Amino acid sequence: MRSWFQDIRYSWRTLRKAPGFAAVCILTLALSIGANTVAFSVLNAILLRPLNLPQEESLYSIERDHLVMESYPNYLDLRDRNRSFDGLAAFTVDQPALDAGQGPSLLWAVEASGNYFDVLGTQPYLGRVFHASDEHGPNSAPYIVLSYAYWHSHFQDDRGAIGRVVQLNKHPYTILGVAPPEFHGTLLFVHPDFFVPIVNQEQVKGWSGLNDRGNRSLLMAMGHLKPGITPAQAIADLNSIGSYLEKSYPRDDSRMSFTLSRPGLFGEFLGRPMRAFVAGLMLLAGLILLAACANLGSLFAARAADRSREVALRLALGAGRNRILRALFTEALLISLVGGAVGVWISVLVLRWVSAWRPLPDAFYVLVNPDARVYAVAVLLALASGFLFGAAPMRQVLRTDPYQIVKAGSTGAVGRRIALRDILLGLQIAICTLLVTSSLVAARGQMRALHSNLGFEPRGTTLAQIDLNMAGYSGEKVPAMQKRMIDAVQTLPAVKYVGLIDVLPITDTHDVPVFADKTTELTAANAAANQVNMLSISPDYFRAAGTLLLSGRTFTWHDDKNAPRVAVINEEFARKVFGSAANAVGAYYKMQDGTHIQVVGIVEDGKYRTLTEDLHPAMFLPILQAPSKQTWLVVRSDGDQQQLAAAMESKLRELDAGLPLPIDTWNDELVTVLLPSRIATVALSVMGAMGAMLAVTGIFGLAAYSVSKRMRELGIRVALGAQRKGVLEAALGRVLKLLVFGSVVGLLLGILASRVLAFIVYQATPRDPLVLAGVVLAMALLGLAATWIPARRALAVDPLILLREE
Repeated sequence: MRSWFQDIRYSWRTLRKAPGFAAVCILTLALSIGANTVAFSVLNAILLRPLNLPQEESLYSIERDHLVMESYPNYLDLRDRNRSFDGLAAFTVDQPALDAGQGPSLLWAVEASGNYFDVLGTQPYLGRVFHASDEHGPNSAPYIVLSYAYWHSHFQDDRGAIGRVVQLNKHPYTILGVAPPEFHGTLLFVHPDFFVPIVNQEQVKGWSGLNDRGNRSLLMAMGHLKPGITPAQAIADLNSIGSYLEKSYPRDDSRMSFTLSRPGLFGEFLGRPMRAFVAGLMLLAGLILLAACANLGSLFAARAADRSREVALRLALGAGRNRILRALFTEALLISLVGGAVGVWISVLVLRWVSAWRPLPDAFYVLVNPDARVYAVAVLLALASGFLFGAAPMRQVLRTDPYQIVKAGSTGAVGRRIALRDILLGLQIAICTLLVTSSLVAARGQMRALHSNLGFEPRGTTLAQIDLNMAGYSGEKVPAMQKRMIDAVQTLPAVKYVGLIDVLPITDTHDVPVFADKTTELTAANAAANQVNMLSISPDYFRAAGTLLLSGRTFTWHDDKNAPRVAVINEEFARKVFGSAANAVGAYYKMQDGTHIQVVGIVEDGKYRTLTEDLHPAMFLPILQAPSKQTWLVVRSDGDQQQLAAAMESKLRELDAGLPLPIDTWNDELVTVLLPSRIATVALSVMGAMGAMLAVTGIFGLAAYSVSKRMRELGIRVALGAQRKGVLEAALGRVLKLLVFGSVVGLLLGILASRVLAFIVYQATPRDPLVLAGVVLAMALLGLAATWIPARRALAVDPLILLREE
């Protein structure tokens, strides 16, 4: 123990004598450890312990066709017929208007089956939760369970809130209880404000699909596997039920093949890209740490070469090589532990900011709080890093000949063979190039996303979201109020067009099957296009949205329920159902209920579900023939959008003061869609900047070391008449070759890594000439910045002074 303490004191004194070296090493390691701690915290929060529920390891969601959506009647069959789960619960998410005494506000709610809290094993913080025994048919359970955060912020922790009656879409609901503080529902990124029984869906949503077996809305089923039941056994059990449903309900159910997934990420829909993102983040953070270790290993190897005379003297005086190596490892571990501590401190600050960050409005965010597992990983990374870069000078010490070094007085000659420092620098440059390539690919993909063909033009467009169900409208009052709103907003100055749509593209979707006109068996298996986006619009929607009408006509207000059923379709619909757009206008197709619809127009293709989706068929129906209480007013204007939003709110309040009216620009609504790629772009940019910084320090360190050790040789070359080019080639030729080789390898790795980025970033490809040119330019600038000072020092060699000193 005494010798270990001596090593620690000796290492501490040695580092104090070289504060610049110690500071660079600690900062380099702190940034890399901090980046890895943040990345592992994200992994821990999203994939390892996402929901923090009792017995979470046995909780599974049920998927069909890689989607967690299912119809309510199918859920009931799965719940009652399966033999693998200790109960199946179902839930969906909606945004009704809640009035707790301060006026109606759009809030996020979970509509859940009566057994939801019982299946999850969640106990209330206050009051009670609803149970299956509270359900007695449609709209029979007017109860609410508040989230702890909403109760804390809106009721100021008032325990008297239990039993109070509030208005949900103008229907009275009783507050039963408050959920525990750590419970945020079963969707990772959605923190709901309250929970309501799903049997009240008609009051919450404005319509009910609980009796429609063919309505696969966003209803998710999940449950705990029984003890001793494996996921494979549960899947086989579910598939046997699926076979029964296919035979019993061929009109509504087809391809009833089930799989299981972990809850929290909408199954594979978000699970696959999130796993790809987290894996990519961990890989890049690991590369940052590897680059940092390569950098520090190079610095330690150079430092060991400078201290070779000291090592030789200690060996000559009787010190064992193991003792010297232990001292060097102690020095490395001191740096790694201090750097790790600083890195954890930096990561805690970053994670606090991430947890408090609200990039989206309302209840969409994720908590990324470090726990004991995260801190343990940080300590292990610090120790492993210390051993890794501390081992760099091991071979050098083991091969030291004290007699030769003391006799020669220096080992400053730089040989032509490849040294460990060269390998470490080449690795570091390759990693840096990979990170720079990935960041430029992500940035380029983000630019493409902003300028891609969406099928609408968001610039200059203001949106107002209105659910007339929340304001108490029903029947014929709904289309009458929608027409009044359009006419009222149309009178505002600078307004060019006002349109209406029930579901905003890319923010939501409603898919239905369609059939060729001659089809008689209207089953899902015979559908001409099994999944078609269906949207209800007003006559001026296409002009307000900036959607190009390619042929035919759009709608008029005469296309009402008394007129023949008509539709406008996109090009992909025409290709899929009619073979080509030329055959579509004037042709007919069928809905699943047998309704004949005539195509009267064709519009350009667009994006309806995600930015990265392939071409997808879509049909637009007149709002008077396909009424919906969901309303998005789309207003195109030439004026200031903030002033227009205030004028729109005032004008609509004149029609009905009780309307919940969130008004925003279309570009702001797209923030949700673009957020994953923006997060990926920012993360990759930070990683790229860190890699560039490490590359600059690594190249500079080796270049400066090479020049300093060859000053006498350079002086002789200058004295013999060498030109400036020859001097630079002798001083920095090896460094520049390593820069070129490492950059080429890193660029090739970046091309391979783009396949992972394609899951998150829109059209991510490094084959873009701008990306390739950007990588070459970036690495050239980094090389120039890193070698500028050593190059100037090499060119400033004065042979008379050097030879006189010798």
